[in-house]
This record gives sequence, structure tokens and C-alpha cells, in this order.
Amino acid sequence: MSKESEIRAVVPTVLGAFALWYFVFQTEIGNFWVRLALAAALLATAALALTPDRATLFRVRSRDIVIGLVSALVLYAIFWVGKQISVALLPFASDQIQSVYANRHQLDLIWVGVILFFLVGPSEEIFWRGFVQRRLSQRSSAPRALLITAAIYALVHIWTLNLMLILAAAVAGLFWGWLYQRQQSLIAVMLSHALWDLLIFVLFPLTPPSPPAPLLTLTPRPSPL
Repeated sequence: MSKESEIRAVVPTVLGAFALWYFVFQTEIGNFWVRLALAAALLATAALALTPDRATLFRVRSRDIVIGLVSALVLYAIFWVGKQISVALLPFASDQIQSVYANRHQLDLIWVGVILFFLVGPSEEIFWRGFVQRRLSQRSSAPRALLITAAIYALVHIWTLNLMLILAAAVAGLFWGWLYQRQQSLIAVMLSHALWDLLIFVLFPLTPPSPPAPLLTLTPRPSPL
């Protein structure tokens, strides 16, 4: 496959990402976490199928693990500070941040963690950094490819109808894009994304998630004497 054809392949796959994220966030087919896992896996599969030198993406260097772990902690700290600032300045921020965790109770948290760490985080990085940003950087400068990829990554989340989540995706996209550009290691970015997902959605959510709504029960009225 020529470089031109590889770059042209970015457009339909990005459109596919928009369609899949609509499926995840705007439909109620099955379980949310299953929809998310399926969508992420499909994107990663398409990216790998369209990448002839896919084996080079998974070369592991000794420092990649440390970089992935430390960068995940740094990004979590950025989000913690950002949450405090946004809640203080934006009246809608608290409710929108809370709503990010609305689907947390659809599946046992152990399985949510497994899906996020082993599937969703790595799959998203294979697609967004390992395919989209990598391909765009072959046609334009690395900083421009980073910015375009981060912008598209944020816009895909428009189907959440949640401004705070879209902004969060933009910040995370810029962070992981910069990390990938600097380190030229998909392994480090995959680990960073996977661990950050685990921290922010399962282990240490930014706001205490609301408990699941109790089932409606009917209280019998006392019989008249």
C-alpha cells in the first residue's frame, strides 16, 4: 500500500469512528460497556489491517513501562486540578462531570476495569495515535498531525452531548499525542491511556458516582376498616 493510499484510508476510518461513537453514546442496544468495547476493538482492528508495518508499533523499550505509568499519574493529576478549577468557574461543570459516571453501574466494576485496561485504552491508542496521527504525520508536520488528531478525537465525543467530556477528550488527546510524538512509542501511550482509564473511572473517580437508582416498589395501602 502506498503512502498516499494509506493517508486516504484515514478519512473513512475517522468517519467510522464518528459512527461507532454515535452507536456507543446515542443508542441503548445492549450494555454500554459492551458497546464501547466493541467499538474500540473495531477501530483497532481496522487500523492494524490498514498498517502493513504493524509489527513495528509494538516494539517495547525498557523505559516504556515507566513512561506509561508516570504519564498516567501526571495526566490524572492534571484532570484533578482541572476538575477543581472548572467546578469553581463553570456552574454546569459539576453535573456534567457527575454524568460521566452515569454508566458505571451497568457492569461489575472489576469487569469495567478489565475492559478499560486491556481493551478500550490500548485499542483507542492503536487507532488514534498508531494509525491516524502516524499517518497524518507522513503528509504534514508532526505538530500539525498531533493537533488535527487531538481535535478529531475530541469531536468524536460530541455524541456524549457533554461539554466537559469533550474538553476532557481534547486535553487527553493533546497529552497522549504529545507523548507519542516525543517518545515514538505506542506501548508507552497504550499503557498510559489504559492506566489512566483505570484510575479515573474505577479506582479514584473525580467525583463520587451516584448510586444506581433503586427499583420502584409499590407500598400497599392499608385496607379500610
